[in-house]
Amino acid sequence: MLEKVEEFNTERMMEEFERVTKDAERIQRETLKRILEDNASAEYLLNLGLNGRTDPESFKAFVPLVTHKDLEPYINRIIDGDFSSVLTGKPITTMSLSSGTTQGKPKYVPWNDELFDTTLQIYHTSFAFRNRVFPINNGKALGFIYSSKQFKTKGGVLAGTATTNVFRNPGFQHAMKAIQSPLCSPDEVIFGPDFHQSLYCHLLCGLIFREEVQLVSSIFAHSIVYAFRTFEQVWEELCVDIKEGVLNSKVTVPSIREAMSKLLKPDPELANLIHNKCMGLSNWYGLIPELFPNVKYVHGIMTGSMEPYLRKLRHYAGELPLLTSDYGSSEGWIGTNVKPTVPPELATYTVLPQIGYFEFIPLRELEEIKGDASFLCMEPKPVGLTEVKVGEEYEIVITNPAGLYRYRLGDVVKVMGFHNSAPEIKFVRRSNLLLSINIDKNTEKDLQLAVESASQLLAEEKLEVVDYTSHIDLSKEPGHYVIFWEISGEASEEVLGGCCNCLDKSFVDAGYTSSRKVNCIGALELRVVRRGTFQKILEHSLALGAAVSQFKTSRCVGPTNTKVLQILNENVVKNYLSTAFN
Repeated sequence: MLEKVEEFNTERMMEEFERVTKDAERIQRETLKRILEDNASAEYLLNLGLNGRTDPESFKAFVPLVTHKDLEPYINRIIDGDFSSVLTGKPITTMSLSSGTTQGKPKYVPWNDELFDTTLQIYHTSFAFRNRVFPINNGKALGFIYSSKQFKTKGGVLAGTATTNVFRNPGFQHAMKAIQSPLCSPDEVIFGPDFHQSLYCHLLCGLIFREEVQLVSSIFAHSIVYAFRTFEQVWEELCVDIKEGVLNSKVTVPSIREAMSKLLKPDPELANLIHNKCMGLSNWYGLIPELFPNVKYVHGIMTGSMEPYLRKLRHYAGELPLLTSDYGSSEGWIGTNVKPTVPPELATYTVLPQIGYFEFIPLRELEEIKGDASFLCMEPKPVGLTEVKVGEEYEIVITNPAGLYRYRLGDVVKVMGFHNSAPEIKFVRRSNLLLSINIDKNTEKDLQLAVESASQLLAEEKLEVVDYTSHIDLSKEPGHYVIFWEISGEASEEVLGGCCNCLDKSFVDAGYTSSRKVNCIGALELRVVRRGTFQKILEHSLALGAAVSQFKTSRCVGPTNTKVLQILNENVVKNYLSTAFN
């Protein structure tokens, strides 16, 4: 595959997409057959009695639905150095670390070259559709990407975040050049050991190549917003570096300094231009097109937990289109965005039938099983990729080439339509409920809508919510919701009290409102934290081995995530109790 990418051909890529989506059911059977043939010798499959069968019917009859917890004993053996065929035919030599947002600690997930190939298939497919609408002509990408270190487990297995495993693959830069999106920044910046120094140099490289930058991107929207919030603080230092041709002394990593010295030459004219542009902006609106006049679009994952950052991203992007990238997880890719002009909030992802074997558990069936007293003996019955129904919600089950078989991803999606015979899905939420004390059921999206509603009161004072999370406080009866807010400045007591009441009233779930009215759930509490608190949470995650490229703010901090709770509570400067239901 890597040899072919030099001759990247948009039309051929789109034809291939049409071919596989027209006959998605047959492609799915072929994909499953290939995965099971390649891994027929895996101990896991042999123990289940599959005995070389590769048809979907036998696969579903012999192989159970699993979660990560079910596979942990096998994964732990691999981590500890068991190089036999445990989960796959060929030994697993690399592990991916998930972001750890859900449980507060990262999970190990098997990774191999086949998963890198599926990554390229996803990248190339979405690029083909993007490039038809927004052609990139031998430009550069200002990519805010950071590769954390890979490390060896005690058993000698290489481990790193999923993004790191992609960036450190020799084929990655090769693939980016093939799709005419080489990065402004040298490898030494991307692979630098200090995130803050790398970010500073990403911004500096972008300014040096400002005329050539045709897209601004990162894995997650959060990273782009974070980068330009940082730019607001350091833009004058960047101008000095460009004017004098000498890198700021706070960048101390020798390899980064050496690489940047080759790019940085004294350019007073450019420094003056950037200075004047920054001075001419009103509250940094339209910063991106002002700095980079030839940018066609801003690109990154903008759905799910990234949606709350869209408002700030639009502020920086001005009139530039925001294009959400593809849908995947540490466990593997699922779908690609082939409708680049659709706003991120309405984006759908077409499932690629050749990158894995997909099943979908109807959510209605899951609810019925949970409501049945005998549900412990029952297993939900998933349907195939082409059997899903428009308008229905499902939990995704994936089988990938790296040792996950009938793996419950924990994501809930809604089927919005079909592209030929492949479903177009929209991410709805994680399947585990975010906030629930009594009979209330509030999801990440419900929390987001409540925060958006309440933050409109802040907007009247020209303030904004920088970031937020939540917590269920059961320390006294009755339990209550706690919302943590970091805001961009000082708001009056009256406004923040109003925000607290608005948050409480914005949870419209019937179970919540009825429980609040009879005091089965206590008054919602808003805790305002000092500026930089969420930065401390980011630093804590990095110290645990997370990568900035993969960082996601947890929208609900569970009781086991004690360190993050401690950081939040130690930084509370004001708190308010709702009187909305008094």
